[in-house]
Amino acid sequence: MKTTTSRRSFLKASVLAGGGMMLSFDSLLLGKTLTDDAALLPAGSAQLNSYIKIATDGAVTLMSANPEFGSNVKTSMPMILADELDVDWNKVIVEQADFWPERFQRQFTGGSQGIRQGWKPLRTAGATARKMLIDAAARTWNVAADEITTNAGELLHSASSRKATYGEMASLAATLDVPKDVPLKKLDKLGIVGTSRKNVDGKSIVTGKPLFGMDHTLPGTLIAMITHAPAIGMTVNSVDDATARAMPGIKDVFTVKTLQDEYERNAFDTTTFTELVVVVGNSTWEVMNAKKALKIEWTESPEKKVVARGFGGQSQSVTIPAGLESTDGHRAKMLELAKTPGRVLRKDGDPEEAFKKAVKTLERTYTAPYLAHNTMEPVNCFANVTADGADIYGPTQAPEFIMQTLSARLGLPKEKIHIRLARMGGGFGLRAYSHHMVTAAVVSQKVGAPVKMIFTREDDMTYGIYRPTYVATYRAGLDANNNLVAFHVRGGGIPEHAVHANRFPAGAVDNYLAEGWEINSNITIGAFRAPRSNFIAGAEQSFLDELAELAGKDPITFRLELLDRAKSNPVGKNNDYDADRYAGVLRLVREKSNWPAEKPNVHRGVAAYFCHNTYVAEVVDVRLQGKSPVFEKVYAAVDCGIVINPDAATNMAEGGIVDGIGNALFGELTFSNGVPSKKNFDTYRLIRQKEAPRAIEVHFVKNEFDPTGLGEPLFPPVFAAVANALYKATGKRYYDQPYARDMQVSQTKM
Repeated sequence: MKTTTSRRSFLKASVLAGGGMMLSFDSLLLGKTLTDDAALLPAGSAQLNSYIKIATDGAVTLMSANPEFGSNVKTSMPMILADELDVDWNKVIVEQADFWPERFQRQFTGGSQGIRQGWKPLRTAGATARKMLIDAAARTWNVAADEITTNAGELLHSASSRKATYGEMASLAATLDVPKDVPLKKLDKLGIVGTSRKNVDGKSIVTGKPLFGMDHTLPGTLIAMITHAPAIGMTVNSVDDATARAMPGIKDVFTVKTLQDEYERNAFDTTTFTELVVVVGNSTWEVMNAKKALKIEWTESPEKKVVARGFGGQSQSVTIPAGLESTDGHRAKMLELAKTPGRVLRKDGDPEEAFKKAVKTLERTYTAPYLAHNTMEPVNCFANVTADGADIYGPTQAPEFIMQTLSARLGLPKEKIHIRLARMGGGFGLRAYSHHMVTAAVVSQKVGAPVKMIFTREDDMTYGIYRPTYVATYRAGLDANNNLVAFHVRGGGIPEHAVHANRFPAGAVDNYLAEGWEINSNITIGAFRAPRSNFIAGAEQSFLDELAELAGKDPITFRLELLDRAKSNPVGKNNDYDADRYAGVLRLVREKSNWPAEKPNVHRGVAAYFCHNTYVAEVVDVRLQGKSPVFEKVYAAVDCGIVINPDAATNMAEGGIVDGIGNALFGELTFSNGVPSKKNFDTYRLIRQKEAPRAIEVHFVKNEFDPTGLGEPLFPPVFAAVANALYKATGKRYYDQPYARDMQVSQTKM
């Protein structure tokens, strides 16, 4: 990493009012290609920035630019800064930055990219600030800069026994030229990175301090709630609001369009309902009751075309079909398409001929339903829009993606819109789509008052932006020696397929074919914790387990043999994984779980997967209590490079595992004539605390690779590890999620 001064200055120092130093920086583009799962990020989005403030009294404030939604970036990213800056972590103040595109070029949390893309820029910024403080001390003491050392926020010159705090040198440091090519600490000299540090918001969370969008208010704030069509594919025809308007505390009832028909959408302007009925009043209770009193007639929406701008900046016309769709019809159509050739995504060798010569073949089809995000925190947003500007405060993973939409819809220039980042009570990809911010802002503009908009759980669960529904068919051929000689995957979905053509076992098979197909729909979908990978990992790894059984081989040994081939003599040049690191997590989980040894009545399943630049292998131990599975233990081996904060990393890993088990067993949303089948947690089943694994062991591979992501990679492989363990327990293979349905286990009680 080289610092440069240019019209987009990388580092810039300034003197704070009253003295002290502020170092701001734009991140240099890391020049790394994003993986398929990170393709939801816009072109050039490998940029991040933040800033360091050092007051004359020595107080060090590190701004956290990325939104926080439970992945602990607000702690781990400042840890990287603090380590290179060489300050006492216990004396650091961490503040959440507002959305400020002139200062922060990538304020996005998602795709498990925050730490990966921030690692070198944050280190460079910390090291540069430290060097400027050293240079200031060298000038003040008239000594050589290389004679000065630092320790926990102090500058030391041992030859003269002089020392000073960073605060004493900060004002002078801010006036110096920003140095170039500042060396970073050697990894063995890092003292904060690699150690466990408590969540900087932990005390505020448990003591109920205001952090979330729901906490924010101003005098005169009104409550707003929305009503959208009961079925996807319908819109407002007429509204009888007489009763609602007459109810206590109600200020107004009206219909709004959140996106104008002619507006050119960006990739995160995904929204199912652009026409909403809004009730505004004094309190949540009053507004909820008035909302129930509305009498609305709905009509089917016609087919329409919208112009959308993709991540590459190209605009295209997108057709949103008419009709009230049902998942029974979806499934039938998808299974039929699964039998026909798709679009070729990759082809190695001659798969057709290899299958003809195969001694044994195996073919299996896997399906997965729509899934709802169901964040713990209800969708909400505060907005205060006046003629002079807009103040928006709420949960969003991607403020930069909604700014243009807000500007266009409100008729305000971007510089007059202030987005403040609330801590989020979950995101899972949902809050990259900040439609709630636009809705709150439009309502505030219309009523001429500050507004706190709140979705009910039913509003949220039936609004759209779901994990897509998928189908994948796998076929494989073995020779007389049980070697894999042919492999074919054909995957599709609504409205996208989930096939990652260059992932394992691509590169390990001479004859390989990957195909994809899609069906358009008016049911909107979006990112959902490891998009696409969360289905395809379950399908692929379940299939490989069954294939290993057909070959008469241990499932870990079978995978390792393939990875050895991919390492020693790979097929093709586009394989997007490191076979050695992939094999490493399999060997580690085999060792830590004492695979394949089983305890009495406990059955084991294994799976491994690479996504979001991280390698994960998991072993699940399960026993049956009647028909219900009891998860005794999960072992996870993870290669995510350098681990910034071990406790936080373990927490994320455990959360991904528990979430994955719950979705594998219970997650499902279906539609009948456009109406979602489940609207709240009485019918949409999530895993209960008592159903979580009795124990989870997470083991991290120790290496010096740059850190990668953790929010998503633990989630996908557990789907297959559960399915493979359940097969051992029940003697039945599981091809359709959620598995509880095929186990004849209640999806509402367990």
